[in-house]
Amino acid sequence: MAEDVFKALADPTRRRILDELAERDGQSLFEICTRLVTKHGLGLSRQAVSQHLAVLESAGLVVSRREGRYKFHDLNTTPLERAMTRWLRPDAPEDNS
Repeated sequence: MAEDVFKALADPTRRRILDELAERDGQSLFEICTRLVTKHGLGLSRQAVSQHLAVLESAGLVVSRREGRYKFHDLNTTPLERAMTRWLRPDAPEDNS
């Protein structure tokens, strides 16, 4: 699973998406796209941002939830914490779930 986390983090656009979710959790696709354009000058299509979100979701770094017609995205730091624990606390037991 750590490989998925590092693969997801390898792309600078995905790191910016995570930065935006860290700053304000629970954003819709439209909100994420708007913040990427206004704060970072990234004029990506909604489809491109959706594809980045899919990679982040498959790595477990983003969790999406539906409320009515809307889909919101939340940051999940647990996979990142598990990957980092490997080096930061090598004596900790590994969680292989």
